Amino acid sequence: MGPPPAAAPRGGQPRFGPPLTTASLIGWTALSAVLPGAAHLRAGNRRTGIALLATFGVVLVALVVLGLRLKDNAGVALRGSTMTAVMAGAAVCALAWFALVLLSFVALRPQRLTQIGQVVSGVVAGVLCVAVMAPFAFTANTIRTASQLLDDVTAPVEGSTPVPVRAEDPWNGRTRVNFLLIGGDAAGNRVGVRTDSMTVASVNIATGNTVLFSLPRNLQYVRFPTTSPLRKVFPNGFDAEGQGLLNSVWYYADNNPQVMGGKNRGAQALKDAIGYTLGLHIDYYAMVDMYGFAALIDAVGGLKIRVEKDVKWGGHFGTAGTIKAGYRTLNGEEVLWYGRSRVDSDDFSRMARQRCVIGALAQQVTPATVLANFNKIASAARHLFRTDIPRDLLEHLVPLGMKVRSAKITSLQFVPPLIYTGNPDWAKIRRLTKDAIRESMSDRGAVAATASPMMSAGSAASATPSGSHSPSASPSPSASRTPVVAGASPRTTPTPNDKAAKSLSDLCGF
Repeated sequence: MGPPPAAAPRGGQPRFGPPLTTASLIGWTALSAVLPGAAHLRAGNRRTGIALLATFGVVLVALVVLGLRLKDNAGVALRGSTMTAVMAGAAVCALAWFALVLLSFVALRPQRLTQIGQVVSGVVAGVLCVAVMAPFAFTANTIRTASQLLDDVTAPVEGSTPVPVRAEDPWNGRTRVNFLLIGGDAAGNRVGVRTDSMTVASVNIATGNTVLFSLPRNLQYVRFPTTSPLRKVFPNGFDAEGQGLLNSVWYYADNNPQVMGGKNRGAQALKDAIGYTLGLHIDYYAMVDMYGFAALIDAVGGLKIRVEKDVKWGGHFGTAGTIKAGYRTLNGEEVLWYGRSRVDSDDFSRMARQRCVIGALAQQVTPATVLANFNKIASAARHLFRTDIPRDLLEHLVPLGMKVRSAKITSLQFVPPLIYTGNPDWAKIRRLTKDAIRESMSDRGAVAATASPMMSAGSAASATPSGSHSPSASPSPSASRTPVVAGASPRTTPTPNDKAAKSLSDLCGF
């Protein structure tokens, strides 16, 4: 005999369809997890089913509208209040979907099944109740991890007070913002932090056009502005440890808190030195540990880089391995050594490779990549980054970062033969910095600088790009560390003056 006919409707009583088999009951219960109200409609509870469907539709529309709004202001997602709201919402949704699946199962009247059918369907329904909570639990955990990561990375240094960020003008009226990007190496047999890679990213806030200024680790005798405590210690240029290499400034400042007026002032000392050298105000820094960097690259699936020639790495003779030439996808270890190896090359070749790594990261790591590998990235980044960027500024950095990805990025290295690192022409560095920024603001290609190799202190001070804050109250660094003897011709550096910033696409083959 076939199933009994459907019960006739009586007043407000629900109208039940034919009895369901075990498989169909499980199917309708599962469908209700993705289409709320479906099981209730099948069971004859039309009012409840329609109400659930309507509520689900309203929620979907609200999410679409919210997504469209966030598309134009994605940085809002990094607000602490937004993250807290998402975590709370995920918890509520998890409980709601648990209850939805359970009530849908009950509405389908599993008691009409055989005893075996009731057991089987009950077990499956229980698994579904737990399973539907998993995505919301994953979302809440991911957001919580992200929030903790941002708190850890942006935690202010002891004794420092972050500048408040105003939502209506997060950049405080500036037209440019300058970030110091540092690759630090405190691993192995080294004591303290040595900043082996130093690049300033000068970003036009309106357009996203960016100039990358790379400074070599062995740039010697950098000067400090009058506002820096190190100016009194090194009035003629930084000469600690006999050589006065730029990559020792952070280390010296951290190890001499009595000079700096407090602990952990290495970042500020380096920002002062590099900012004064370029004639720019360095707004923020971000440092990445070289060894943790390899884990980060692995977390995003590697980087595609054009390797111009074989790069050997390991020891003094490159016995650990070789990165073959060609357009290749490099893993974390390969990217690390591609940027660090000095075998059969010098610091300046290494700098060129490092800026290609930075450019590849900026162009290839998309929001989708970050989301797909978020937990891996967060795990690698927790002990990888240091920065003085305030937490409240991060939401404004997201739209700026999106501009940079699609804007013009040029690069300039202050290395031989352009700049002689043992006796730098400071005025020339400032002039080239000004020229590169001016060219990045135009639609024309970079043009060669033609000014003379030497400039007066006054003209160098005036070379500060518009929109940045120059330490102009201090005299410009002299062109030479060696004092000029009366009656002798000024000492100049043996470098040409026809170099300008070039596109990373041309330099790195993106």
